[in-house]
Amino acid sequence: MSPAPSVAPSSLTIVMPVYNERDTLRTALERMLAVEMPLPTEVVVVDDGSTDGCIDTIADLVDSGQVTLYVQNPNQGKGAALRRGIAEATGDLLTILDADLEYDPADFPALVKPILEGDARVVYGARSYGGHAAYSFWFVLGNKMLALWASFLFDAWLTDIETCLKVAPTATWRAVDLRSDGFGIEAELTGKLLKRGERIFEVPISYRARGREEGKKIQWTDGVAALGILARIRFRGR
Repeated sequence: MSPAPSVAPSSLTIVMPVYNERDTLRTALERMLAVEMPLPTEVVVVDDGSTDGCIDTIADLVDSGQVTLYVQNPNQGKGAALRRGIAEATGDLLTILDADLEYDPADFPALVKPILEGDARVVYGARSYGGHAAYSFWFVLGNKMLALWASFLFDAWLTDIETCLKVAPTATWRAVDLRSDGFGIEAELTGKLLKRGERIFEVPISYRARGREEGKKIQWTDGVAALGILARIRFRGR
């Protein structure tokens, strides 16, 4: 088990990877900026080669300094966008928020609290599936299977490893040396955190799953790939 930090973190960076989210990006940022955070917060948006002009909708937020924008061209995948955000972050803690409105940024204070109080180093927002939170039977089952697989491989107990809301020291995000370019970065992060002895603290969060018609991009093949990523990290260390 990695020891809790001796000095309480004093700032947070929220990284938002974006690819063709014109319909939701502005709303997602406004909701996030309206949350009263427990510590100074930097918002980093990484546009991953969008072609729908979505970043034009937040030009005023960038100009006012409420949001820092980085643009990558061409599109390189969610993992590549996250790595850029992690590299540019200045906060002591780092977390992620997608721009698709599936997650509620009002959950961030509860996620950060265990770290500020010295009870945890890494916190995941665990989704419960029911009603509008259940995208489909196979979506929910796949997520539960991935969590069980990770728990089995690393002798832990986790209920949700594909959650977007993960909080950890920025130095830890950098130390795990993430390499995945696509959605596999979620499984890679969890596997590498568990491999290095981190204990992941879970906090319940709200969740509204969107469907394909609303722009959901993850495929069943991403889940299969995640199973392999976790196994490789467990047995090969990478």
